[in-house]
Amino acid sequence: MIEIVANLHMHTPYSDGTWFHRDIAAAASRARIQAICVTDHNVHVGGVEGYHSGVLVLVGEEVHDYSRRPQANHLLTYGAGDGISTFASRSQKLMDEIHARGGLAFPAHPIEYASPLDRELDKYPWVDWDVRGFDGIEIWNFMTEWKRSMKLPQALIAFLFPSLLIRGPFRPTLNLWDKLIAREGRMNGIGNSDAHGIVVRRGPIHKTIFDYAYLFRCVNTHLLIDKPLTRDFATDKRMVLDALRAGRAFVGYDLGRSSRGFSFKAASGTARAEMGEDFKRRSIVTFEVRCPGVGLIKLLKDGVVVARSFGRTLHHQSIEPGAYRVEVYRFFRLWMRGWIFSNPIYIT
Repeated sequence: MIEIVANLHMHTPYSDGTWFHRDIAAAASRARIQAICVTDHNVHVGGVEGYHSGVLVLVGEEVHDYSRRPQANHLLTYGAGDGISTFASRSQKLMDEIHARGGLAFPAHPIEYASPLDRELDKYPWVDWDVRGFDGIEIWNFMTEWKRSMKLPQALIAFLFPSLLIRGPFRPTLNLWDKLIAREGRMNGIGNSDAHGIVVRRGPIHKTIFDYAYLFRCVNTHLLIDKPLTRDFATDKRMVLDALRAGRAFVGYDLGRSSRGFSFKAASGTARAEMGEDFKRRSIVTFEVRCPGVGLIKLLKDGVVVARSFGRTLHHQSIEPGAYRVEVYRFFRLWMRGWIFSNPIYIT
């Protein structure tokens, strides 16, 4: 498998962003991102997919019902094509239509907390949990976490030094993820920037906070694809969507130290599995975790920590079936912060 770094949630002036696709791709290239997916609100922009600045640019949508009060249920859609937003008011119908088109669906920022300082920083959680068919959820959204930190007395720190307050995915979101895995049998996790290139205007002062290039150095989804990108758009798009569908991925906070090179594997007899895969154990299952730097590594089974190690590696053996995933925390800017969150390996 070949690892590539992707960011799958961002916006352009076609909805509420500030940069167009080519400029965003150039910023992604500077941050060594290999694939992006632009997800404007309820609009699928045609004619822009392809390679720009050496970056694979895909187009999806962030679909939601504008008329709903209070706002909720923002759904990231990939590979579903145009016109999908017409189903936004009926969540299950929306889900069914996405899958009928061969697309994927991930609730964006499924748990959110509003900032009391600005009505623009309201919360937009997912609430229709009776809906079936999610391909996964967005377990870490940088802007969602920053929004929560925008409260007194720490608002100035959040504005000027955001990395001091970014700690990792919300624990309730990770708990929700484990519950959905148990309910659905499998559930993939992704992490993104939710970049808008927000410009704050106060009189004559204009300041861009969280420009695209900065956010692309923060929370990303690392995908394991079948072979190196070919520069053939159709082939590479298929490989990216296939990896997303299969959950061959992990979420990394790449600001302090890149998470490239992380691996999580399992073996039982001659059977082998990586993130997103499942297999039937033949005897004892051996799990191996390798990190590109030192961190606190936790191996979880069905949401419960079963092994931990401080360092670059973790080895663990088990005979128990279940969904096993990894969390890694790293000391960065005076705090132990979330660094890597793997998709599960499913053992039966």
